[in-house]
Amino acid sequence: MINRAAVLGSPIGHSLSPALHRAAYRALGLDGWDYQAVELDEARLPSWLAGLGPEWRGLSLTRPLKRAVLGLVDHVQPLAKMVGGANTVLFTPAGTVAANTDVRGIVATVREVAPDREFRSASVIGGGATAAAALAALAELGLRRPRLHVRSLARSQPTLQAAARLGVEPQLRKLGDGRPPVDWPADLTIATLPAHAADGIGGSLDETALPDQAVLLDVAYDPWPSRLAEAWRTAGGLVASGKTMLLHQAAAQVQMMTGHEPPLDQMRAAIS
Repeated sequence: MINRAAVLGSPIGHSLSPALHRAAYRALGLDGWDYQAVELDEARLPSWLAGLGPEWRGLSLTRPLKRAVLGLVDHVQPLAKMVGGANTVLFTPAGTVAANTDVRGIVATVREVAPDREFRSASVIGGGATAAAALAALAELGLRRPRLHVRSLARSQPTLQAAARLGVEPQLRKLGDGRPPVDWPADLTIATLPAHAADGIGGSLDETALPDQAVLLDVAYDPWPSRLAEAWRTAGGLVASGKTMLLHQAAAQVQMMTGHEPPLDQMRAAIS
């Protein structure tokens, strides 16, 4: 019997997850494994999950499903519960399990760019499920009072609730349409907005002085480099790609789903 896995979300056509997971299967010699991309919204998620057979081993989840899935599984791992979102579902003998590897992916990506850096300040742009994972990653990096720039205060309430569970005290800022947030450049900035949503911010960056060796992680990787990433580099900062975050969170998923050590080099080559 073939072992099946997939990435779910909407839109999903741009996803690099199939390339990453398939590269891992090839490198590990897992000929009986298959990984696909499935276009799926929140309304269809419950019935789609209910229809899966015993051949399923794992799922990757992207927007807008990371929060919606929590009430549809048998168990939620502690980190996913604290963050309030899961990007992974595992099929186990004890039932379905929701997990979060986004936090691990963010921390690993930041450490690739700045291995020994002690950051003094941080900003998160966006207020969705990935922003909550970013707050958890910042807590691991010792940054518990970041600035949180959001477009909608109402829609950001789940992220603020996650921050309270994580022991993080974000300084909330309203992100105006097409206008740069006030005091937003920090030693470490994590942008969690969808593709092109941060273009207006990037357009303002040339007039803004960055802290020395400031690091940006922009999780939107299609197109890449984003306008924000280009502007950040031009201003003298260091940039980490959302592709690298995707690589590290996918590597953790491969390990969880297959039980094998993920072949990081081969996976990285598949999306380079």
